[in-house]
Amino acid sequence: MKAVVTPVRTLEGRLTVPGDKSISHRAFLCGALSRGRTEIIGCLEGEDCLNTLRALECLGVEATRKGSGHYFIHGVDLHGFLEPGNVLECGNSGTTARLLLGILAGQPFTALLNGDESLRRRPMNRVVDPLRSMGATVMGRQNGHRLPLAILGRNPLRSINYQLPVASAQVKSSLLFAGLFADGPVTVEEPAQSRDHTERMLEAFGAALQRHGLAVTIEPGRPLQGQTLKIPGDLSSAAFFLVAALIVPDSDVTIDSVGLNPTRAGLLDVLREMGGETAVTTYEEAGEPWGAVRLRSSQLRGVSVGGALIPRLIDEFPILALAAARADGVTEVRDAQELRVKESDRIRALTEELGKLGAQIEELEDGFRIRGGTKLNGATVSSWGDHRMAMALITAGLVAEGQTVVEGIECIQTSYPDFFEALRSLTGGPCVRLEP
Repeated sequence: MKAVVTPVRTLEGRLTVPGDKSISHRAFLCGALSRGRTEIIGCLEGEDCLNTLRALECLGVEATRKGSGHYFIHGVDLHGFLEPGNVLECGNSGTTARLLLGILAGQPFTALLNGDESLRRRPMNRVVDPLRSMGATVMGRQNGHRLPLAILGRNPLRSINYQLPVASAQVKSSLLFAGLFADGPVTVEEPAQSRDHTERMLEAFGAALQRHGLAVTIEPGRPLQGQTLKIPGDLSSAAFFLVAALIVPDSDVTIDSVGLNPTRAGLLDVLREMGGETAVTTYEEAGEPWGAVRLRSSQLRGVSVGGALIPRLIDEFPILALAAARADGVTEVRDAQELRVKESDRIRALTEELGKLGAQIEELEDGFRIRGGTKLNGATVSSWGDHRMAMALITAGLVAEGQTVVEGIECIQTSYPDFFEALRSLTGGPCVRLEP
């Protein structure tokens, strides 16, 4: 499918976005690992999270849907999983694959994991190598570094003190889940702080965790207990509307009940530094910071982004690049090599697709450089099968002159099935037409 986008005069209003994708994945997994029932309210029902849920059901976990985003997960404890009778299909979800590998590493059976074409290209060695050191057996393409993978677990796994070469919440989370099945403490240390949803949730479910700077240690032996969880709105989904509010003239947009975890709210810090007019109110619920974020049209300026800030906005670079294209001056992003192994090579994809719209963007090995302030013109662009690229390019169409056609928008279903309805609610009319 493709989206045909026409520019808009303004965006105004307030909305809530779907539940946080990262937290929804982890809520399903922690619920499955627990004793008793876990109630989850407001989780994301995009394809990525549903792939995690389906995989858990293949492992013998019972899940009951009570309504939109409302589930009961009947936990099987750490050792109640069943050997799956079929391949665990992860679809496009790297979170599903990598976090499941950590849990399966501690199971006394073999499981097979597969994914779509995009996921089969993404590296798994960062998870597989330390899990092998803990005693799991992993086989598959490229010496077990690409899906499809077969994993034979071991119980108990060996304890490990592991230093991540690159800050990664998925790798860290996989090893912490594996640590539940270890014969001693498992410590994971990062070079920079990545999102800490797993640590917060494991603590809420009763796990024994200790944090020391950039290191986190999990002590095995303490069972998890089912909980009632409310999931905040996904800041990564809100990001498209927040940037749109800044770059579309005379706009005023508020996103309510959104997650504001500081380990992943780097986009708000960068937008403020760029001169964006922002107002944030915060409160805490279920161990996570929530709040409302209001942004108004602003004249933005270029900034430099790199270092420890990168993991805090790793999913927001497609839409940040659009903000940079509309800002005065130069924006340079460095230390972001991780963007090359996301759902697409986002550095190359941004360079090619925003370039088609007239942005002055230069591809760097570890990021990009954008000279902002140039006029964007409508063109035909591709999502590269990447949901965040698709939504960023549709947002670009709101400020480009003429008509913008974004091809390959089916991927938006992985994280934001209601994206177009939300966009129309802020523009007050049809600005996007969907075509086969």
